[in-house]
Amino acid sequence: MTPPTTPSTQMVPDYVYTTYICATPEDVWDALTDPELTGQFWGHSQVSDWSSGSRVDHVRTDGSGVADASGVVIEADRPRRLVFGFDDPDRFDDPTYEPSVVTFAIESHLDIVQLTVTQTSIASIDDLRACSQGWPAVLSNLKTLLETGETLTTPGSIMYLEEPEEAARS
Repeated sequence: MTPPTTPSTQMVPDYVYTTYICATPEDVWDALTDPELTGQFWGHSQVSDWSSGSRVDHVRTDGSGVADASGVVIEADRPRRLVFGFDDPDRFDDPTYEPSVVTFAIESHLDIVQLTVTQTSIASIDDLRACSQGWPAVLSNLKTLLETGETLTTPGSIMYLEEPEEAARS
């Protein structure tokens, strides 16, 4: 697959991030696929039945029901590999649109799990920058939840929260 280009024909590389978690592969899988758990560490619930070809929606936990991303489950191999489209929900039904794809590779290493997220077909350099800020926050919060039972004080999807100075003015 050829990486997408921006209007300036600049190639956008894939994003890859690896972390290590003191958990079982099954616990990591459950955290990535259970809407309640994803809501705790991501600030969004991942809603799907996780069957290949099924829709997956990345729904805000603020009660609005807004899906900030949607896609199709491409592969679900519990507890090793999860692959799905992750892009603009308004373009979900457009057959000409190539969505970004997220792959979670879950590998057991003795008493820990190596979790690697790869996001491909990223539309722009700005989207790549957002991935570079978002995925580390999300996966750090996932790691903290699985290892301590608690989440960090800042949700994993901090981009949808008001800045502190904006909240103070509200």
